[in-house]
Amino acid sequence: MIDQIAAAFDRQDYRVAAKLLKEFLHDSPQDPAQNLWGQFYRARLYEVSGKLESAREIYRHLLRDGSNPKLANQSRQGLQRLDEQEHADRKQAIAQATAQPESTEPGVLILESMPSETRTAAAQALARVLKLDPYTARMQIPQRGWRLYRVGAIGELQLYGQQIRAAKIPAFWASLDALQKLPVFQVHSIQAYQPGAIVLCENEQGQLGSLNFDWSEVCQRVEGRLPIFERVVDTDIRRGTTERQRRETTQDYAHLCDLHLPKRRCILRICDLNYQFQQGIAFSAPAGDSIALDQATNRIHWNNLLAFLNYQLPQQPVWSEFQAFSETAIDQPLLFKRFKSHVRLFGQDTSPWNPTFHLYSGLAFLKSFADA
Repeated sequence: MIDQIAAAFDRQDYRVAAKLLKEFLHDSPQDPAQNLWGQFYRARLYEVSGKLESAREIYRHLLRDGSNPKLANQSRQGLQRLDEQEHADRKQAIAQATAQPESTEPGVLILESMPSETRTAAAQALARVLKLDPYTARMQIPQRGWRLYRVGAIGELQLYGQQIRAAKIPAFWASLDALQKLPVFQVHSIQAYQPGAIVLCENEQGQLGSLNFDWSEVCQRVEGRLPIFERVVDTDIRRGTTERQRRETTQDYAHLCDLHLPKRRCILRICDLNYQFQQGIAFSAPAGDSIALDQATNRIHWNNLLAFLNYQLPQQPVWSEFQAFSETAIDQPLLFKRFKSHVRLFGQDTSPWNPTFHLYSGLAFLKSFADA
């Protein structure tokens, strides 16, 4: 009967092939070789009916068995056909996903962290989606926070993201255009805090003005710190020469805190190096005493400001895993080439850390308030 099944496949009469194969498998021949051929044609039937993963599993099993060289060779050819079919299907799907002009706009695809007990199974699923080996796929799933996995056309990224989500792996995507449309106001000082807040801030055009809002409008915060670099010259006197080497070193860190107001679709950005602590309300020290500007460092004032925000916003979530995210995003020069950071640090205009923080904050905004 195996010859009849093979002949039915050769003439592409899959209805007859399925009927004969069902009868053959029901009879359960005792010959192990015949059983293997039955499994092979079961895989062929899966293949032509579009059940590619089921076919792949059987082909791999037969290839590992290796007891029949002819069967192993045909199983190898079957796996090759599956790879070619999946490649063609993916290529067609990408072409359809990027057919509209807006779908070719640049965007980012983000993978989210998962509990350690589910990472092994998730890695196997991700490996199938992205065509990676399980170890490499496992390394792509972040242990904490987010990983910037891919940059490209938003239509293509959405396609990949949907496939990754279908594999029960948390992921999301966003276009750079949507991120850039979020207005950012640079906060100079907080003038009042009750019954509502009044802040002195600067818009993107450099215009200074007051913004009134209720604390309940702030739905989340984003915190991070950015390195401040300086160029230094090292002189090696041990060689008996005055040879100098220029290098860049971290001088300090700038601390940032973003307040997200989804109903107004805007971000209030506070930076410890730009905030005018001598203006507006005075923040209390941990002991409850007021601290004058000349009696403490800028860091103490910043910590007091954060304590004040914690008091005003006790229930609002705080996104604070910027450092982990930055390790996956900092080396993306093409991504940040035309990406406005809205971070103002003197002498640090070209630092890639600036747009990386704005990307992190903007992604947190869009992820949390996509429908706001």
